[in-house]
Order: sequence, then C-alpha cells, then structure tokens
Amino acid sequence: MDKEAIIKEIKKNKAVRMVLRCYKEIADDVAVIKERDPAARNSAEILLLYSGLHAILAYRLSHILYKRGYHFAARFISQSARFITGIEIHPGAKIGKGVFIDHGSGVVIGETAEVGNNCTLYQGVTLGGTGKDTGKRHPTLEDNVMVGAGAKVLGPFTVGANSKIAANAVVLEPIPRDSTAVGIPARVARVGGKKVCAGDLDQVHIPDPVAQELCRMQIKIDKLEKQLKELEK
Repeated sequence: MDKEAIIKEIKKNKAVRMVLRCYKEIADDVAVIKERDPAARNSAEILLLYSGLHAILAYRLSHILYKRGYHFAARFISQSARFITGIEIHPGAKIGKGVFIDHGSGVVIGETAEVGNNCTLYQGVTLGGTGKDTGKRHPTLEDNVMVGAGAKVLGPFTVGANSKIAANAVVLEPIPRDSTAVGIPARVARVGGKKVCAGDLDQVHIPDPVAQELCRMQIKIDKLEKQLKELEK
C-alpha cells in the first residue's frame, strides 16, 4: 500500500477526522489573530499567551458537549475558562469562524447570542439581555461586525453585517448593515460611510442640563420681579 492510500485510510477514521478538523480550526484562529493584531509576533506566543484564543477553544469544546446534552460538563468547562481568561462565553451561544476577542477581559456572551464570521470583540464587551425577554434573549451579530471596548449590546435584535459599535456604546435596538453606532443609547451615526443626522449626534457640543435649568429659573425670576414692580407702582 502506497503512502497516499495509507493517508486516505487514516482520514476515514472518525477520530482522526475530528483531530484534523480541530487542528485546522486552531490554525485558522491563530492566523486570524496574526492578521488583525499588530502586537502578535509569532504563533507560539498566540497559542500560549492569548486569552481570547483560549476562551474560544474552551467554548468550542463546551459547545459540543452542550449540543449533546451534557449541560453540566459544558458549563463546568465554560466557567473554568472564565476563571482563567476573564472571558465568559455561555456554551449555548453560537460563534462563527474567524472571531477575534482582543485583550478580552470582562467579555460576556449570553446563551442565545449569535456571533457571525470574522467578528472582532474588544475588552469589556457584553452581548447580553435586558431581562424582559424569553427564548431568544441575546443579540445576533452578522459577519464582520466590530464591537468596541466597553460596549453593551443588549436584547434579541440583529446588528447588520460590516457594522461597527463604538467604544462604551449601549445598543438597545437593531443596527442596519454597513453602519456605525455611537452613544448611550446608541444611534446610527454613519451608514455606508456617510453621516446620518450629524446635528443630532454631536457627541462634543452636548447641552448642559443644569445650566439650562438655571437659565429657565433666571427667566422666571426676572418675570416675577417685573410683575412685582408693576404691582408696587
């Protein structure tokens, strides 16, 4: 039997196929990090030191167990990974290929959350629920979505493909594809690279509510003083 025939026979083995698939997924994850993180120097550093990669690998194992009904074992793995990495991914979540969790500390991904292919999540991101929904409670991120540091995406809605969520934004409603959302609560600032309602989304020149209230009070006092002077006459 020649070499090619032996390799072919080995690949027919289910366990071997699973190992090869896992190896390919790990290699793809490492390649994604090397592509997107300029601080990544080599594959060994990524494999040993990147908590985002460790969390994704633990999730994949826990997700397999979760789908097969081993919920306790799945949760044990996910909680152990949380303790080690600081990243909590529920084993029931659905995460696509090429997902990169950069830095990762404080990231939370809920049970019914869905993350599409090639998404990027930074530290402090929450894909959570509002506590008001049942069934599907967490958001869906389509492909190529970027969620900035500290952003919270809360509720069972969809963030469209190729969209960006700004750092510390709080997203409570659907975001269309190719959009940029900013603010608390988040509003769409750009769609397809073009500004939307720029005047309403000025994040710098925000009116001071205290100064406005003092101004209203001063106007009212001036009116009362004027009325008092007329009565004195």
